[in-house]
Amino acid sequence: MNELARNGQDVQRWNLLHPLEEPKLSHVEQKLAGAKGPVIASTDYIKLFSEQIRPFVKAPYVTLGTDGFGRSDTREKLRHFFEVDRHWVTLAALKALADNGEIAREKVAAALVKYNLDPAKPNPMSV
Repeated sequence: MNELARNGQDVQRWNLLHPLEEPKLSHVEQKLAGAKGPVIASTDYIKLFSEQIRPFVKAPYVTLGTDGFGRSDTREKLRHFFEVDRHWVTLAALKALADNGEIAREKVAAALVKYNLDPAKPNPMSV
């Protein structure tokens, strides 16, 4: 992720210093060109780790991360506690699609039920 951010910043600088030339695209922009839908980044590191590339992601971009101290004895439980496991990634993607008007909000609510995700669960960033 750090190298992707450096690449993007380098490309931004090049574009700034070469205003009469065809603008370059960062590696992230090249790889996501033409992609549809939101981009969801989930990491076992802090959210800021994946936030580094936000300027180079042109689609709606949602970052999930493990900000804080884990209270779990397995990686699987840690990911669920910090809401970065497959079910939370799915929920985030569905929410982003609903925010874009691409799916009904009822699909987001159905995912909460399907994956047994408790809306009253304490925010892991504050417990």
